[in-house]
Amino acid sequence: MTVTRTSSAPAGDASVLLVLLKARTFIALILVTVFFAIFAPNFLSAANLVIMSKHVALNAFLAVGMTFVIISGGIDLSVGSIVGLCGMVAGYLILNGIDLGLGWSIQFNTLEICLIVSAVGIFIGAINAFLITKLNVAPFIATLGTLYVARGAAMLSSDGRTFPNLNGNAEYGSDTYRWIGAGDILGIPVSIWMLIIIGLLAAYIAGRTPLGRFIYAVGGNERAAGLSGVKVNHVKYFVYMFSGLCAALVGIIISSQLAASHPATGDTFELNAIAAAVLGGTSMAGGRGRIGGTIVGAFVIGVLSDGLVMMGVSSFWQTVIKGLVIIAAVVIDQAQQRVQARVALQAQAAVG
Repeated sequence: MTVTRTSSAPAGDASVLLVLLKARTFIALILVTVFFAIFAPNFLSAANLVIMSKHVALNAFLAVGMTFVIISGGIDLSVGSIVGLCGMVAGYLILNGIDLGLGWSIQFNTLEICLIVSAVGIFIGAINAFLITKLNVAPFIATLGTLYVARGAAMLSSDGRTFPNLNGNAEYGSDTYRWIGAGDILGIPVSIWMLIIIGLLAAYIAGRTPLGRFIYAVGGNERAAGLSGVKVNHVKYFVYMFSGLCAALVGIIISSQLAASHPATGDTFELNAIAAAVLGGTSMAGGRGRIGGTIVGAFVIGVLSDGLVMMGVSSFWQTVIKGLVIIAAVVIDQAQQRVQARVALQAQAAVG
């Protein structure tokens, strides 16, 4: 009787600790929300909540795409630059169309502009996948290279200048472009509806399809996945192209919100995306993560960023704090894995 009680008590404590570690993102969200509600003036006002939801949506879009990449065992540092380049492409198409020479040009409506810009993001994602799968370039180096290429291309598109007044032209059907970033449906910003669609789609792929299982398998053990028949290269093409699509959507949303596009847009956005994914429980080692957790992590990052701004904290300190959040998230993730292994061993010992 005595042996049974002393062995079950630590097991119970470890189980409770494991539950708390798994719920860390929700706990963090509650804590930061309560903190800023107390110390930041008007933090919970309706106007601020709307603005904050738009900011969260931008982080969440990138973080959802980043989650797939990290689960597969990779990393995508190029998403911020893709945001800037895609915003510039949208601005160029709205203002200039495509010049065919001799006084002729092709003009595009809002839907066509969005499709072209999305295709640009997907194409850059495909380039990342090609470098990684065909040329055997490490994901960190490949996406770092495309980060610089995409940022340089964005600068070249306008000689570093802003494309202003992206209000579109009713004659060409591009006057509805601003609605994407500034409009709402049933009182909810359009960007939030877009996030809901992308989030549900990503969660369905991750949890309900063979492709989702393949992504986890590749991240868990790429060689074993390949030997079991998983087309590893196809999986990598999908995750990087999906990440590029998410970045393109962010470029569209930001340029339509501001009615302007600047080549430096999206600078360091990849850091927020990685932070949200890791904070949401995605393992940097690959093979583990949840879309729902990532979206909650994006809320934590969004609430933290907006709250610090409202409290007047320096942007330099904001960067420091975000870095500490990433480090803390990784440390806690490692702790969760150790506790999870301990609970599993104790469960096996109890059965034996």
